[in-house]
Amino acid sequence: MSYLFICYPKCSTCRKAEEFLKERGIAYRFRNIVEERPAAGELAKWIAASGLPVRRFFNTSGMLYRAGKLSERLPGMSDAEKIELLASDGMLVKRPLLVGDDGSVRVGFRPEEWADLKA
Repeated sequence: MSYLFICYPKCSTCRKAEEFLKERGIAYRFRNIVEERPAAGELAKWIAASGLPVRRFFNTSGMLYRAGKLSERLPGMSDAEKIELLASDGMLVKRPLLVGDDGSVRVGFRPEEWADLKA
């Protein structure tokens, strides 16, 4: 099994997640979320595969989220509009994202939720 690891290198949570993967010998391909932000189609696919609501893919603690007053704006937006907004800037996306070859998707890093990953 191999994974696509999408993160922001300066993010401490992303660095912890990457260390977690390395320590366990889990194969992954690295993708910088700012330099190669996810396209709307990718996001839609990952959101559907995750079974999570679109709002869970937003980086709610980020400066762009707060500056854009997205907590107020998102409730009035369709899922398609939210996905387009996420695709507009990688810094809006919660990170890291871990997408498995099997279609599994993990949003954010919680060691207990990643404990079942196999090398």
